[in-house]
Amino acid sequence: MNSLHTPCVGWHAALTLGFARQDARTVLATRRHHGPLVVQKSLHPEGPGICHAVVVHPPGGIAGGDALSIDIDVGEHAHAVLTTPGATKWYKSQGRFGTQDITLTVRDGAKLDWLPLENIVFDHADARQRITVRLGENASVIGWDATLLGRQAAGEQWAHGQWRSTFELRDATDRLLWAEQAVLGADDAQRTGTAALAGFPVFAALWAVGAACTRELAESLAESLPFNDTLRAGITCLPGNVLVLRVLGHDMEAVRQLLVSHWLTLRPLVHGVPAEPLRLWAT
Repeated sequence: MNSLHTPCVGWHAALTLGFARQDARTVLATRRHHGPLVVQKSLHPEGPGICHAVVVHPPGGIAGGDALSIDIDVGEHAHAVLTTPGATKWYKSQGRFGTQDITLTVRDGAKLDWLPLENIVFDHADARQRITVRLGENASVIGWDATLLGRQAAGEQWAHGQWRSTFELRDATDRLLWAEQAVLGADDAQRTGTAALAGFPVFAALWAVGAACTRELAESLAESLPFNDTLRAGITCLPGNVLVLRVLGHDMEAVRQLLVSHWLTLRPLVHGVPAEPLRLWAT
């Protein structure tokens, strides 16, 4: 008797979160999920006006055939802070690609801190990520995205596979403020090119949008940025009050510390609230 083999289609998971302002509080008003993608209990460690939540993917990583979708909506005048408990691991793809699609909508007068831990791209991974940010009038956002090519802690080099990423930032009228697309193969010359990754396995970008994000602020921050054989950074001010801090490094911990230190500096300026490292980062 012949056996029928149905190929695994992978995990398909979706998470939708909606934050709303209720009097002096920001609350997690909407929470829907499908598949293994959830959020832990919302917290208010900074007081009632700012709501914190931790996005959890119980499988721990994204394999070939997996498709994750995260949709965050921060309502008018609300303030949300989101992070993850660990890195997003992109596993060996087995001939299929894994995807993660993230949409961040920040309504009029709202604030968002999007602070996930890094992506780790395993050897033989085919990874595709898309981030879309939509901002209302007088909204502000600070977020980052960091990626490590290869399991550095295990001594693994990223010798096979592909990393694709797309980023779009749009204003209240859906006008495109900034867009980037990267297609990077493990054997791509961009990995060693001096005008690209220059041999660094870690790359990251922090982006901040708000009235305080001026050319003058970018120039003041640029004065203290490192540029050496182990850690390099530069900052750009784009039209529409958009700051982009780009970082290259050999060690993820050093890159993460640089991102955190600049979030701590920018948050009081961009959001108008104090900044302290998240408790989760210390565990």
